[in-house]
Amino acid sequence: MSVEKENWTTIITPKNKFFRLNLKELWQYRDLITSFVKRDIASTYKQTILGPLWFFIQPIFTTIMFLIVFGNIAKIPTDGVPQVLFYMNGIILWNYFSKCLLSTSNTFVGNAGIFKKVYFSRLTIPVSKVISALVQFIIQFALFIIILIAYKIHGADCNLSVAIFAIPLFVLQMAVLGLGIGLIITSLTTKYRDLTYLVGFSVQLWMYATPIVYPLSMVPAKWRSLYVLNPVVPILESFKHAFFSTGMPSATEYGISIAVTVFLLFAGIFVFNFVEKNFVDTV
Repeated sequence: MSVEKENWTTIITPKNKFFRLNLKELWQYRDLITSFVKRDIASTYKQTILGPLWFFIQPIFTTIMFLIVFGNIAKIPTDGVPQVLFYMNGIILWNYFSKCLLSTSNTFVGNAGIFKKVYFSRLTIPVSKVISALVQFIIQFALFIIILIAYKIHGADCNLSVAIFAIPLFVLQMAVLGLGIGLIITSLTTKYRDLTYLVGFSVQLWMYATPIVYPLSMVPAKWRSLYVLNPVVPILESFKHAFFSTGMPSATEYGISIAVTVFLLFAGIFVFNFVEKNFVDTV
């Protein structure tokens, strides 16, 4: 009897295309994505004393460290923005990006066991990681808003700009950028495990190549065109501009950032699709 005549609910066929972004299939597995998100959130601080409070503790302690080292000892200026707000603004958005990148970069190696046992859209796991990280970002963003309001009440000079309405777009671009790079890394780590150890170190170095503890205005003019090739720079600068009306990247600089982000996303999906066919033989 032919397949067409039988009442199958799901038919699994070979995937020969090099590039596939089956959004319909992802939507069919939305319940599984939700389950993964709940699992990630519940397991993050499971069996810890402070539990979800770590969502607040991490950015607070990082801000305090930056305040002492870069603000009081190194005395790096913050373009007139209160130091606590300047550092925390960059920290929460960078945390989201690094969380998306690091968690998705472990997709194949960390989930090899379940991938070998049952079929489901492999992209559900990296997508769920991005959504899980978004929950953490929202909590830390709420903390930042509370501190910002407290500073405003005490007379701090923090002027919001119209870019405040584009914040969801800045966050979305960070998610897409982290997802794209993470997909490339997780695909390569199926054969080259050294990348597993290199990626965490590289992300730390990348942070210092991004204006989080210092303003973009400190970068010499002759190096700025090269510096803004870092796709995170225009996003972070725009995020700061939204709250403090500081320098805004040019349309060209932001356009390059968007182009790099889109390229890395498509490259990540392409490599991910290519590797997922036979990664079980190498992991």
